[in-house]
Amino acid sequence: MKPAGTLRRVSDFSDFSRGHWLQELLCQAGQPSHVHSSPDGQHLLVLQKSRPPPLHRLVAFQRHGIGGADLERNWEPPQPALVGLLFLQSPVTSGSWVLAIVWEHGRTEVWHFAVAVGWQLLQTLELCQGARARIVSVCSQGASLVWCEERPPLDAHSDMSKCAFRFCVCSRALEVGEQGVQLGTVRIVLHNSPEYQVLASPQHVFLVPAAASFATTSKFLLIWHPEKAKLTIAAPSAGFVHSKVLRSSSESDFRKLLLGSVGLLSGLAPLDIHTSAMSSSGGLLLVSTKGAVSMVEPDGTQRHIFDLEEAALARGSPVQLKTFGSILACVLAGVLYLVNLNSGRLIEKKILSMKEMHFLESPREEDSIQLITQTGIYSFSFSKPEDSSRPEPCLVDMVFEEACRYYQRRSLSSSKLTVEKLKKGGVFQAPVALAAILQHSLCQKQKPAQGLQDTYAKLLSTMSLELQSYVSLEVLKTCVVCAPESEVESYCEELVEQEVSRVLHSDMDKDSLAYLNSIFASFPKAAWKATRSCLQLQQNGDGLLVARATPEVWKKVLGGLQQDEMGQNGVVPLFELICASFLRFKPKWLPSFVELTQQYVSISWAYSSKEGPEGRVPLYKRALGVLARKNKHSEADDEMELELLLCSKRPKAVLQALHLLIRLKRWQRVVEVAEKFSKLSPLLNKEIFTMLLAEFAQHRELDPYLAVLWPLCPAELTASDILTMVLQHLPRSQEDPVPFSSEASQLTVGLLKPLLQRVVQRPCVQDEMYSDALQSPTFPPPTPPREHRIPSKAAADDPPQPLTARTSSPSTVVQVDTA
Repeated sequence: MKPAGTLRRVSDFSDFSRGHWLQELLCQAGQPSHVHSSPDGQHLLVLQKSRPPPLHRLVAFQRHGIGGADLERNWEPPQPALVGLLFLQSPVTSGSWVLAIVWEHGRTEVWHFAVAVGWQLLQTLELCQGARARIVSVCSQGASLVWCEERPPLDAHSDMSKCAFRFCVCSRALEVGEQGVQLGTVRIVLHNSPEYQVLASPQHVFLVPAAASFATTSKFLLIWHPEKAKLTIAAPSAGFVHSKVLRSSSESDFRKLLLGSVGLLSGLAPLDIHTSAMSSSGGLLLVSTKGAVSMVEPDGTQRHIFDLEEAALARGSPVQLKTFGSILACVLAGVLYLVNLNSGRLIEKKILSMKEMHFLESPREEDSIQLITQTGIYSFSFSKPEDSSRPEPCLVDMVFEEACRYYQRRSLSSSKLTVEKLKKGGVFQAPVALAAILQHSLCQKQKPAQGLQDTYAKLLSTMSLELQSYVSLEVLKTCVVCAPESEVESYCEELVEQEVSRVLHSDMDKDSLAYLNSIFASFPKAAWKATRSCLQLQQNGDGLLVARATPEVWKKVLGGLQQDEMGQNGVVPLFELICASFLRFKPKWLPSFVELTQQYVSISWAYSSKEGPEGRVPLYKRALGVLARKNKHSEADDEMELELLLCSKRPKAVLQALHLLIRLKRWQRVVEVAEKFSKLSPLLNKEIFTMLLAEFAQHRELDPYLAVLWPLCPAELTASDILTMVLQHLPRSQEDPVPFSSEASQLTVGLLKPLLQRVVQRPCVQDEMYSDALQSPTFPPPTPPREHRIPSKAAADDPPQPLTARTSSPSTVVQVDTA
């Protein structure tokens, strides 16, 4: 829904206690101010730093003229600096707040606000246990305070590399009750670590490396899960890396935590972070120095949202981030950006006239953003005015944006095509018709639908099934977001199945393939089930794998983009994705699946066609490539390699499988494979027999199987050929040969005698070739009778007739066309 974009002032500070002073503090030139608001928006804290002289001031203001004591604190160096202002919910009185003011040396002042009483100092506490500790960052997570503190080494001349890991991340419960404030025991989250900025969500704490950290330690984030006592190492460029449960304080050592991930992290680039902030949904918002805005989820995954202007960031302009529901608000160089967090689309871009502004909390107004400036508090409403016409759905805007890119690629004009030109031009009717149908169909449940043109009615009836699928998919996505944790998995499986089916039934390009790769990586089990459903894979009564997929789906699986066409971007072809799923969830089915794909290829593409998948890299080799990329190799992988080679039934693959079996010394299987595949072709039979005869000459492992091996001898091999091959492959002995050797591995003539007798006694090949002619009743065949005719003139003018040639059998006639 497009926002109305109305900015109106909702307060001139007259509804605040000491409102005139609040405005005076904000308007003081050259004195930067930082404004913090309570979660209910009723309290404002203004932190002001003036120079010279360096004087820091903290003043609290209450909205709606609530009376009572005021809060004002002033300090100047060398007093410690202020590092945190944290609003905590008071359990004593509902609707009241507790403010924790945390100083650099660990001293914490806990203030409580009550109606008609005002601000009162409850207690002053010491967070840190050591007197030399210095807090660099602090946040509140539930009923606890989490902070990162520096613990300087005792020796001032210690090694600088050791000094880099002098920080410690700690947590401590803070309980506010009727009897006062109580601090729990210190819990060490991480020690001997570099400097981190701590940012808290309701269930997690993000540890973002400080700008001054070493390059080796600024390549990843840490995410602490307090309820599970678990630390997650996440590199946004590589996704989830490692997670470890901290069972004891010894496991909280930073260096021990990274021992298992040093190799992977060493190849990553340092994080590019300009600004970081927390979102209302619990994710971490990051802005890079190039303006890329992304969100890191608590599980370590990263999602790109939007790109800001890099030039403004290069000038050193600060960035302010704030989320309001599904809307991300960014202020950069006097420009307000409103971005949809879910789709990443820019909703509104508005130039602000004020120089300095701050975001405020607006819990009661979810459809507006509140800003405080020097002249008052403003509300930017992005809700739809009541008197406006029906807005266009987001999908309708996407139709025109996609149409712009489509027509621009095919246009010969240098002028840029925009959405406005597309809507008003009237030249391209396809996006206009599709937008009208979508707007009519998707909005009719919310409001009475407007009439649709008769020209679009037929198209609407054609698209009705597709629209129903789209609506059901959107409903399913809503169920995934709103479902309890126990039902999320089943909803995700259904969602993944619909998405995989949709992609397989549409045009397959690089973007679609990259999308499938992300689905298989994020939801491997659901993607496996979706693949089985789309290909209709199942076992029949004989235990054989059967697939009933349509030819269109098979062509997407086999005839899509291959690795050499996609570049080195990490995207894997669809066939390799499916093979990897087989290896993970049903490895016994993989050879049968490869055999099924080869059967389909032989039907759909001509042999050795360059257009088909077998014209480039054979399918069995692509499956073997997936098997080779496994992290750990086992005996089951050797068996899988054998099955993949043999299921291809290609001569080279069969010979390669025999070489592998010989290397593994599995002689029983060697003879079984030789006996089975020698029947495929005489050439392969000769290659197999030659290989096994060479092995027979070298050792005695095949002696128990000679009764099966000798019948495989090709008919064209003579006794001299066999003796020549045997002599060529005899093992070389270090001693002089003797007539009668005592070695058990010595080849004897007695072992070769059955084979030589078999070869000598069988009929010659040439005799078999001419046996039919030799057994003819008359040899040579009689001469065919000849007819002597005088060709007439009419016959000379006729066209030539086919010549006929008769063989020795009078019933056989072969016609030869002279034309």
